[in-house]
Amino acid sequence: MAEERAVSRRDFLKLAGVAGAGIGVAGGLGGLLAACGGTEETTTTAGPTTTAAGPTTTAAAETTTTAGPATTATTGVEGGRAIKLGYCAPKTGNFAAFAVSDDWILERAKGALKDGIVGGDGKKHAIEFVVADTQSSTDRASQVAGDLVANSKVDMLLASGTPDTANPVSDQGEALECPTLCSFAPWQALFFDPTGKPVEKKWTYGNMLGSEETIASFIDAFNQSGVTTNKKVGMLFMNDADFKGWMDPSAAPKVFAENGYELTVPDPYAPGNEDFTSYITAFKKAGCEIICGTNDPPFFGAFMQQSLQQGFNPVFISSGKALLFASATESYANNGVGLIGECAWHPSWKIADTLIPGEDSTTMAADFEAKTGQQWTAAIGCYGKVEWAVDIFKRATNPDDKQTIIDAIKTTKGVFQQGKLDYTEPVDANGFHVIANNYKPYIGAVQWVKSTKYKVEPVQISNACAPGTTVTAKAVPMQY
Repeated sequence: MAEERAVSRRDFLKLAGVAGAGIGVAGGLGGLLAACGGTEETTTTAGPTTTAAGPTTTAAAETTTTAGPATTATTGVEGGRAIKLGYCAPKTGNFAAFAVSDDWILERAKGALKDGIVGGDGKKHAIEFVVADTQSSTDRASQVAGDLVANSKVDMLLASGTPDTANPVSDQGEALECPTLCSFAPWQALFFDPTGKPVEKKWTYGNMLGSEETIASFIDAFNQSGVTTNKKVGMLFMNDADFKGWMDPSAAPKVFAENGYELTVPDPYAPGNEDFTSYITAFKKAGCEIICGTNDPPFFGAFMQQSLQQGFNPVFISSGKALLFASATESYANNGVGLIGECAWHPSWKIADTLIPGEDSTTMAADFEAKTGQQWTAAIGCYGKVEWAVDIFKRATNPDDKQTIIDAIKTTKGVFQQGKLDYTEPVDANGFHVIANNYKPYIGAVQWVKSTKYKVEPVQISNACAPGTTVTAKAVPMQY
């Protein structure tokens, strides 16, 4: 009998060549299409390259790019190979709002990087984006991330948009030994397992928010409002990774308790739940005057509607991802006026665009609105992970040596669209460099108010975890 050889998980992933979605950044803002249904996409590469549209080798089209000339005539800088960034995002599905700015982000980056960059190796490199739609599915996110590494041979994975995207992409980065950057999701859900035990990561690094930042910002907004409440808070969650992150001992329980708040935490509801009567009853019984948590928009909208129908009228209603985006907020009762959400990015921050001199958060918001016809969105902050990736390869001394990429990540020190990012700071559990593999971004709090230009807009009511940003209003109670 022939000798059988055990196949490790890493070998299996490399051999499987899972059919994912490697998609080139299309030339126009509408060019990024779903990575399913057999639709092919064109190739766009930032940098001095020639691009040939070649046949696809996976279930969906992927970028095929030829590196630029060996030397650049205008600078005399030696030409290096293109650097590939695998961009994983929930373009479709329940979390598509997190990717609403991606077309604009990638088009902007393409223009800014059209001449390529000089890397830490002294060579001129094109920057190539290979985009994959995770379809808001953890299984799909894992599949396409594996495909980007095994088939598209990306140099780095980028992921944002809740733990449903960040966690499986990180898992593949670890299994296939590919440097991975994550943002716009809670760090606890990625770096701790369900029992609260730390998860060791070698290849994954984050600029990921802390649930404790959101809660501290909400509490600051409540306290600064001048409105007296009984400090009884009803916590509303779905049974998902966000729930585990928010209720980690270092997050909601700790921060609320330190500020004298009492929590009522019913069992999390199941995905697909439509009836929130038991939750509303529990909050009424406990006398909760504040609602907090993080919820997908459809469930939060149903909870809001049923609360009004059942006469439950809290003084303040706050939530995480349900209140990040105007498109979701204005769908709630009274267009969401008075609701309190996270301030993950705001035009008033005026943070400089590191890729385009002279541009900042304010001009970026205006550019987004002009080019898309849509209201600016906090998801513009996801541009920060592209800035970070470019900064890393400008410092990595050899893009073919993964360790030099990791070394460049570990020495990051700059200010990008989500705020200061300084991996050279000592690890401090009470600071921003909370663990070795994560540096937290700025997070404040906003309250949604009526707008003269749009239905509603967010005004910043706390900068407790966004130092240097401007608070323009105080929180006011809900109006029923």
